[in-house]
Amino acid sequence: MSTKITFFSSKPYDEEFFKKENISTYESKYTLRFLENQLNADTVKLLAGDDSTIVCVFVNDIVNREVITSLSEYGIKMIALRCAGFNNVDLIAAKEYNITVSRVPAYSPEAVAEHTIALILTLNRKIHKAYQRTRDQNYSLNGLLGFNLYKKTIGVIGTGRIGQAFIKIMVGFGCNIVAYDVFPCESLKELGEDGQVTLVNNLDQIYEQSDIISLHCPLIPHQNKYIINDDSINKMKDGVIIINTSRGGLICTTDVIKNLKSRKIGGLAIDVYEQEEHLFFKDLSGTIIQDDIIQRLTSFPNVIVTAHQAFFTEEALTQISAVTMKSINDLIETGSVCNNCGL
Repeated sequence: MSTKITFFSSKPYDEEFFKKENISTYESKYTLRFLENQLNADTVKLLAGDDSTIVCVFVNDIVNREVITSLSEYGIKMIALRCAGFNNVDLIAAKEYNITVSRVPAYSPEAVAEHTIALILTLNRKIHKAYQRTRDQNYSLNGLLGFNLYKKTIGVIGTGRIGQAFIKIMVGFGCNIVAYDVFPCESLKELGEDGQVTLVNNLDQIYEQSDIISLHCPLIPHQNKYIINDDSINKMKDGVIIINTSRGGLICTTDVIKNLKSRKIGGLAIDVYEQEEHLFFKDLSGTIIQDDIIQRLTSFPNVIVTAHQAFFTEEALTQISAVTMKSINDLIETGSVCNNCGL
């Protein structure tokens, strides 16, 4: 009997890429079951009577102790995350129940970095507004004034693979980079001209020096939740632009809204949102959104929200399906997954 994998929060593109990987690499060795449902304490019951031994989950699936207890009862041996972040999984509970957890630590970091650049350029040069204007035959430039990125100071929080890819692009724009990470990447100093990239020792230096701040660090709830808050914003330059393509919980949204209203923050672009599990990856165009915070955010003319699409390229989806399936196959064949992918 083939091993059965149940995918939660599945979309048509997940089905397309994972089926392709299963056929081309593993000759249909695995039976794949795709569910649109988000995994949580209620939907975990969909595994009852099923013979799946592996579940594959995404960023907004809820894999807490209660869910993991149920997964164990249903005979699940592995939780395969098809994403890099794992803050939604109770790793301690998984270990207690002897359930292997894997992730995709690196999938086309350029995809997220390039989307970050797109957000910066769109927000600064007001491309979204210009697009709407010209469709209405309005060719006025009033209100579309931006600024040169050249020689501006870009603060980068997080210098992992995505942060590094982003920095390399911004060096090409002629920007000055100040970067912070708990584990700094010293080789970044060699990029660009002398002094173009500076690694700093504390976040205050990022807040005080940067014209644009971009977040590229994982969310670790007891360490960096809400690192963008009233206190940190008060240390920033007037008119600072903040970009978040990492995790929504890095930003205290109510504090950001207050500082958008006072114009302390000159612009905000986010691809992630703390309460996104209730909104993102769904078509809610015919419903009344009950989330007043996201409604307030999207009412600002200097705010851009994209719905967790920074990763969404053909190359990234190909890599995600390949790495996820390899981790599953490694566990089946050898009893373990590689150190980079295992948690």
